[in-house]
Parts: sequence; C-alpha cells; structure tokens
Amino acid sequence: VFHFLASAKGLELEHQVRATFPYLRFRVYHFDENLVRDRISSSIREALEQPLNYARTYIADIVPECVQQVIYLDSDIVVVDDIVKLWNTDLGSHSLGAPEYCSANFTKYFTDTFWLDENHFKIFDGKKPCYFNTGVMVMDLNKWRSKKFSRVIEQWMDVQKAKRIYELGSLPPFLLVFAGDVQSVDHRWNQHGLGGDNFEGQCRPLHPGPVSLLHWSGKGKPWIRLDSRRSCPLDSLWAPYDLSMPFHFVLK
Repeated sequence: VFHFLASAKGLELEHQVRATFPYLRFRVYHFDENLVRDRISSSIREALEQPLNYARTYIADIVPECVQQVIYLDSDIVVVDDIVKLWNTDLGSHSLGAPEYCSANFTKYFTDTFWLDENHFKIFDGKKPCYFNTGVMVMDLNKWRSKKFSRVIEQWMDVQKAKRIYELGSLPPFLLVFAGDVQSVDHRWNQHGLGGDNFEGQCRPLHPGPVSLLHWSGKGKPWIRLDSRRSCPLDSLWAPYDLSMPFHFVLK
C-alpha cells in the first residue's frame, strides 16, 4: 500500500495517480503545514525550507496506527529493483534503517555553535554517528510512536530557531536523533546526489556499484531540467515516470 503525503492539491494528486496507476493500492493524506511553519528556520537553499520537507517527521502521526512499518521515499526517486528486498530489512533494535556514509565529514552538518556547546554535542556520547540521507528510510512506526520521536525532533528544531546549530533544512534533526543508532542498509538503495550539490545542481554520474534506487537529491531536479531542455544524461531515466507533480510517499 502506498501512502502519499501532500500539503496541497491532494484531490488532484489522487485523480492523477489513479488515472496513471489504476491497479495501485494507495491513500493520500493531507499534511498540515501549520505543524512546522513556525519551527522552520532559514536554510542554505530556499527549497529546503518548504514545509512538506518536514512531513516525514510526522508519518507515524498521520498514517493509521495499524501501520507499523513503512519505507519512506522522497518524491525525486526512481526505484529500479524489487522494493520488497528493502522492505525485508531487519531493523533489529533500531527504529530506522538507511544507507550510511561514514566516510563523510559528519561535523560539517552542524555549526560551531553546536560543537562548542557540550549540552548539545554530548548527544553523540557513546555513539559512532554517520551521515545518512533521509530521502530513503525504513521506519519502525511502533518504536517511533512509543519513543515520541516527532516531539524530540520538534525540540531540536526549537533549539535551532534559538541558536542556529545547523544550516541544512530538515536533515540535521534526524541526524541528531538517530545518527549512531541506524540499521545500515546497502548503498545500492540510495544512489543519491544525482541533482548535484545545493548550490550549482550540476550533472553527476552514478556512484560505483550496483543500483536499486536513483535519487535526484540536490538542487537540480530532473523534471525542471527536462522542461527547460537542459537535462543531464541520467535525467532520461526519470522521463518515462514523470507525472509533473512532486510529492512524497511511503510504502507500507
């Protein structure tokens, strides 16, 4: 079952998906942007300040309580493998599973203000935190609800509004709560960065290794580049699936 999260035009989205995939089992949920509007701080890129980027924080609150596990997928993704393989990830004691990138410089995701305050950085005591991309996550919603992770993330967003402890939108609060406590997933399940960096959005090749999922994270979105006739080579893989309307969805 697919669960689509939309902040506007939910009925239009439902009609479009049903017309394109008449066999698909899905539901569309309205995401109330007022949940986060007053908590969002400025980011290095304006698009990262859009409230719908924060919808993943509230998945456990939005979908029915009978939904115990989901795969969260951003809207700039094409899956090219059987996603049941990702669904079968054994999370063990973890609340979340995702590909981790431990060679990335983890310190750069937070400001000096954060790293100079022991009350903040001690959150990582006893852990080996690694960067992970929040565009693809296997989530145990039972654990999420019992540990009230939505509220914990909101608390870090409130700290951010007061002290400016990060620059990168909705990602850092997830790192603060989960980094060092993530079930690692094979990198093939998030070939991210195909949209370039957050400033230039330049073309990028695939990372070495097998590919199960293509992710156009970064500034350059394939639907914009295709419409402007300034596409990158890998954008041709997006074109057959373009519904001309970005949204977020989760798979039960």
